[in-house]
Amino acid sequence: MGRSISYYLNEKKSHAATLAFFRIAFGSLMFFSVIRFWSKGWIESLYIKPNFHFKYFGFEWVQDFGNYTYILFILCLIASLFVTIGFRYRISIISFFILFTYVELIDKTTYLNHYYLTSCISFIMCFLPAGSFFSVDNLIVGGKIEKVPSWAVDSLKFFICIVYFYAGIAKINSDWLLEAQPLSIWLKSKYDLPIIGQTLLQQKSIHYMASWFGMIYDVCIPFLLLYSRTKYIAFFFVIIFHVLTKVFFPAIGMFPYIMIFGTVIFFDSKVHITILNKIESVVKKLIIFLNIKSFELVKKNNSNSIHYSTFVPVVLSTFLFIQLLIPFRYSLYPGELFWNEQGYRFSWRVMLIEKRGDTRFKIKDSITGKFFYVRNENFLTPFQIKQMSFQPDFILEYAHYLGDHFKKKGMENVQIFTDSFVALNGRSSQRFINPDVDLLTKTESFFNKDWILPLNDEIKGL
Repeated sequence: MGRSISYYLNEKKSHAATLAFFRIAFGSLMFFSVIRFWSKGWIESLYIKPNFHFKYFGFEWVQDFGNYTYILFILCLIASLFVTIGFRYRISIISFFILFTYVELIDKTTYLNHYYLTSCISFIMCFLPAGSFFSVDNLIVGGKIEKVPSWAVDSLKFFICIVYFYAGIAKINSDWLLEAQPLSIWLKSKYDLPIIGQTLLQQKSIHYMASWFGMIYDVCIPFLLLYSRTKYIAFFFVIIFHVLTKVFFPAIGMFPYIMIFGTVIFFDSKVHITILNKIESVVKKLIIFLNIKSFELVKKNNSNSIHYSTFVPVVLSTFLFIQLLIPFRYSLYPGELFWNEQGYRFSWRVMLIEKRGDTRFKIKDSITGKFFYVRNENFLTPFQIKQMSFQPDFILEYAHYLGDHFKKKGMENVQIFTDSFVALNGRSSQRFINPDVDLLTKTESFFNKDWILPLNDEIKGL
């Protein structure tokens, strides 16, 4: 066993073209993702316009920079471009990881699984020699490295498998499989789609088929991609699945494209070499057209392999092991996960819940008993109000923000209570937060939030 591990860590090699292709695909997608984000005006509406930002526990120190927040995106755009072309790769990917993750930490209202996915992939790539082949760095150094440790490629494959498989087993629950929820709600709302919107998508049988197919796909696709005889068939299903996801749920953003291009890493390195050769051919034609002295993107001399100390695979192994554990942290909390969401984020639970909430805050003087209700729109944007209304950590943080605000206004003996009602996956709305609990007496922590009222139903599953 020890000899096999030593061989795998120190001697087993893969072609560097695989990492080079992944670098180009990932960097390009991030480049266009930043442009898309900017063009839709989301920098202003999500990070500059709000007077208050909801913070992740432990990251309250992360602040926006007002109008200077645009500089973060400019730097992120440059970093993603440099990652794509492989210019100062190590500095570029580390910069991209820090910048992108920092932006996402400014306000947890913007949390999406594919933003977390991007941070995780870029973190892994900080430790990989993805700039050692087919890169501008090759031109600067004057050589190439054709062989990289196999664990460098396998770490990305394993992480993608985690994302798919955990998304699949999370769908093995009674709401998803036995009630076709929340897909039933979402697909019915797509009545404006041509041909199928007012016919097929209104059929309950279609909702069940989509739910079961989604679960089976996510659970099985990692194994089909890993097996040489089925990986190309699996990739066909990857394309079909994510294209349909994009059509039905356009708000999902870049996630389908990331997963489609990401799964190409499971192909044989010959495929990646062929793709890179085609890219090189296009670049050469462009150089000739621009009348620039021709050069080869990859030099033909000084070909060798790269070696790493055991530190890097240990770091990556630790990170991947943590990724295996984090999705199960919900088991440390009592109650229904979909309801209280304690341990829900960062667990690859994709599109499992549809929640609607209405949460009002009552500001009360504990001495006189006088109270009044807050108009949330005076403090939060519409998007923040929507997210806050059904997520308990948002509700608690906002209550403390209101408490600080009114204390600064000269109010004393402030107490804050809520009238909060939430509907989950088509169920009737029910009271969410204990209305008798003064939220100013509660603080954010990793401990159970016992002031969340239990769901009057049971969702069976993992």
